[in-house]
Amino acid sequence: MAATAGAGMAREPNLLMRIASRPTALIGLIIVTIVIVLSVLAPLIAPYAPGQIAVRFRLQGPSLAHLMGTDELGRDVFSRVLHSGRTSLGVGFAVVIFASLIGVTLGLVAGFFRRFDAPVSRLIDAMMAFPDILLAIALVAALGPSATNVVIALGIVYAPRLARVVRASTLVIRELPYVEAARALGVPTPVILVRHVLRNVTSPLLVQATFIFANAILAEAGLSFLGVGISPDIPTWGTMISVGRQFLDQAPWIMWFPGSAIILTVLSLQLLGDGLRDFLDPRLAKDV
Repeated sequence: MAATAGAGMAREPNLLMRIASRPTALIGLIIVTIVIVLSVLAPLIAPYAPGQIAVRFRLQGPSLAHLMGTDELGRDVFSRVLHSGRTSLGVGFAVVIFASLIGVTLGLVAGFFRRFDAPVSRLIDAMMAFPDILLAIALVAALGPSATNVVIALGIVYAPRLARVVRASTLVIRELPYVEAARALGVPTPVILVRHVLRNVTSPLLVQATFIFANAILAEAGLSFLGVGISPDIPTWGTMISVGRQFLDQAPWIMWFPGSAIILTVLSLQLLGDGLRDFLDPRLAKDV
C-alpha cells in the first residue's frame, strides 16, 4: 500500500513537470479562454451595438470613445470585433461537432468492418484530393450563403481528416485481445464500438479537433472575405476585413483589429493542439 502511494506521488510531479515544460500550450489555453470569454460576454462588454451607425463619426482613429476606431459607417470597431468573435467561434465550434459526427462514424465503420474499409477509404481519399477552400466554396455555392450552410460545407470538408485518424486507430484497436474477448463473449457490436474503440481514440480525436477548430475559423473568414459565406448583415471577422480593405489607406484599423483577432485565435489554438498532442501521444510523452 505504501509502495503504491509512493509511486502515485512520484508520478504527480512528473505530470506537473510535463505541463510546465510546455509553456506554449499553457499560453495557447489562456489566450483561447480569454477570446472565448470576451466573445461570449460581448453584449455586456461592448460599449455600442454592433450595427449602431453614426455617420458623422465615420473613419475615426482609435480613441477613448472608440478603442479601435470606427468604420465607414461610424460603427464602433471594438464592439464589432467582439460580436464577430461570437459568430466566428460559434461557426468554428459547430464545424468541429458536425465534422466529428461524420468523421468518427466513417472512421469507425471503415476501421472495424473490413468489407467497408475499401469503399470508405476511397471516398475519404477522393474528398481530400480537393483543396479545402475550393471544395468549401463549391459546397456553399450549391447550398447558398448562410451560417448553417457554411457549417455544413466546412464540416464535410474537414470530416475526412477525422475519419482517417479514427480509422487508423480503429484498425489497431480491433485486433487487441480485450476487443476479441468482448466479441467472444457476445457483446453487441455497437457496445464494442462505443465502449472499447471510441474511448481509445478520444486522445487523437481531441488533438485533431483543436486543429480543425483553428482551420474552420480561417476558412469561414476566407469565405466571408470572398462574399460567399455568411450574410454580410451578420458581423464576422472575415466580413470586417473584406469591407476594411476598401479603406486600407484611410482607415487601416478596420482591417488590423479583426485580422489580429483571427491571427491570435488561430495561433493559440495551434499552440494548444500541439501541446495536447505531446501530452496525449505516448510516443512523444517521453520527450516532453
